[in-house]
Amino acid sequence: MATLLQRLQQMRLGRAKKDAQAIQISGTVSRSQKTAASFFDIAPYDPLTAYFLSAPGAVEIDKLRMDSPALKALQAAGVKMAVPLVSQGELVGLLNLGPRLSEQDYSTDDRALLNDLSTQAAPALRVAQLVREKRIQEIERERIEQELRVARLIQQTLLPKEIPELPGWQISSYYQPAREVGGDFYDFLYFEDGRMGIVIGDVTDKGVPAALVMATTRSILRSIAHASISPGKVLEQANDLLHPDIPPKMFVTCLYAILDPVSGHLEYANAGHDLPHWRHNGKVTELRATGMPLGLMPEMFYEEKEVTLGAGDSVLFYSDGLVEAHNPQREMFGFPRLARLLEEKGHGTPAIDYLLAELSVFTGKDWEQEDDVTLVTLRREERESKVKNIPSVSTQPDDDESQSNPHWRTLAELLLPSIPGNERQAMEQVIQAVQELHLSTRRLEHLKTAVAEATMNAMEHGNHYQPDVPVIIQVQASATTLAVRISDQGEGPADIEAETPDLEAKLAELQTPRGWGLFLIKNLVDEMFIINNKSTLSRKTC
Repeated sequence: MATLLQRLQQMRLGRAKKDAQAIQISGTVSRSQKTAASFFDIAPYDPLTAYFLSAPGAVEIDKLRMDSPALKALQAAGVKMAVPLVSQGELVGLLNLGPRLSEQDYSTDDRALLNDLSTQAAPALRVAQLVREKRIQEIERERIEQELRVARLIQQTLLPKEIPELPGWQISSYYQPAREVGGDFYDFLYFEDGRMGIVIGDVTDKGVPAALVMATTRSILRSIAHASISPGKVLEQANDLLHPDIPPKMFVTCLYAILDPVSGHLEYANAGHDLPHWRHNGKVTELRATGMPLGLMPEMFYEEKEVTLGAGDSVLFYSDGLVEAHNPQREMFGFPRLARLLEEKGHGTPAIDYLLAELSVFTGKDWEQEDDVTLVTLRREERESKVKNIPSVSTQPDDDESQSNPHWRTLAELLLPSIPGNERQAMEQVIQAVQELHLSTRRLEHLKTAVAEATMNAMEHGNHYQPDVPVIIQVQASATTLAVRISDQGEGPADIEAETPDLEAKLAELQTPRGWGLFLIKNLVDEMFIINNKSTLSRKTC
């Protein structure tokens, strides 16, 4: 006597969609039959499911009369007797039997034995299902935690490591991610004429997708901003570059401002971000400028506005995680409260410390932060010292060549998880970043291959294909040279030589067929440097 085993798969009677699968059936029929193993499902709304719940004990399948796909499948599989396995009022499976080897029908004793067996099997099967469901939940929880770690790593890597020091100005920042990491970011840009750019933005998503879009947006803004165009034009170009590739239902709110530290002139444009608050003579004013978020629609216009910050004036840039924080009564912190607190703030009290203290009182000690909170403050001191130009050291490579040539500019900065296949993404984004250099087709093809090979080496040998350990790619250019810097997190030898592969040995299978990467890269670019596993590829642009 053989059995068919049915298992309930993540489904409870009456709680599933009509097209969901409730019970999976697998097994074989009697030894006297040559029928192959069968696999099929009972839908949650099949009449047979309700019948089995209302008719405990063994059931003769051939005596049932109902319009049921599951019943037809059981009959086609040669099932003669079915015993429902019910645990705590839930059908968790069936104990199915084919015809007996003898010509006799199943006896009363047979039925009693089967019923006793079902009372033992049903709880055991349910426990097995619960264990499996728990394991699936654990795997999903681990996946989410891994994604959160990657998102945090991306954000922490890209946020400014140091606060700018401007004589005559006080600049402060604060960033606190929520548990489910959002897409907040901020950045400071330095220009050769002494001006400073301030960027603050928020991607409308969470986790790794938001962090990757944040990294892309930051890279695009940096690349465009160093062309020394106005804030509105920077946002226009960034929007047009983001729109074709940004994931569906995602967009980026962003505010970009340029400060002249000598005059106090602040020029800004806004792509749907929260309005900065300007405190002037004890009064708070919202700095308004219209513009749609980045990535929603192409060819958008971004209004430009400007103000002049006098001695003692300050500006607060912030994300919606501040004003949308809730207290235990589900009241929002809100814009009116923020403006009032800024007006009431004491003259010598740091704005960020003051606002965080008020936020803590408002939300209470048991507050569960739902979104990132980002604050950036800019304040002009009342007693100014002579302002000097800010050197553009942040855009210079740290090798010998860049130290002798100060006119480097950053075209792109990329952060890619160490996942097989991401070398293609690196190749495509680097080529997009160097379009303005108008390299020949031949040079572009060489550059694509070199970048892909170097990125693959960094992911495999440096980061060992650990998704949470990124490869960092910097693309920089001077008047005569293009440099692509590819960094991993491994600890390799201080110096690596690109040895010429022994072709005959490889063809004779005396050596591994691999090992062409560094040799290939070296012959595709003008110069290649490898220092502690950080590769720099140089290409002459003229």
